[in-house]
Amino acid sequence: MTTVADILKSKSDTTVHTIDPAESVYDALRLMAQANVGALVVVEDGHVVGIVSERDYARKVALKGRSSRETPLRDIMASPVMYVQPRHTSEECMALMTDNRLRHLPVMDDDQLVGLVSIGDLVKNIISEQKFIIEQLEHYIAGDHS
Repeated sequence: MTTVADILKSKSDTTVHTIDPAESVYDALRLMAQANVGALVVVEDGHVVGIVSERDYARKVALKGRSSRETPLRDIMASPVMYVQPRHTSEECMALMTDNRLRHLPVMDDDQLVGLVSIGDLVKNIISEQKFIIEQLEHYIAGDHS
């Protein structure tokens, strides 16, 4: 069973992009674009206090006619934050994301932010696991029982 720790180890870029809740939505969008990510973890005084995504911008700023330069992240971030720990399985993450309509989950270990898993990371992992199983079954069927 694949754990979140395994998924984090397999990521080519383990950087978790963070931002302060007092920063503007515009600053968050600029950072997301520069980093080519869809969400930022909002951190204040070393503690995770929220998460903000492109979806939050679309629904809570653009569609409501608010100014991205004048709106602080604190006003639109999702809080409290759902998170997982390194010991959680990919299946547990997928269930949590599906049930709560999430695309990103911070990974916390002893109150420390140690990573971020996205729905894309989980799908990539599931595809890899299924490919491995298929290859094993093909070898078995072909009579290669070594």
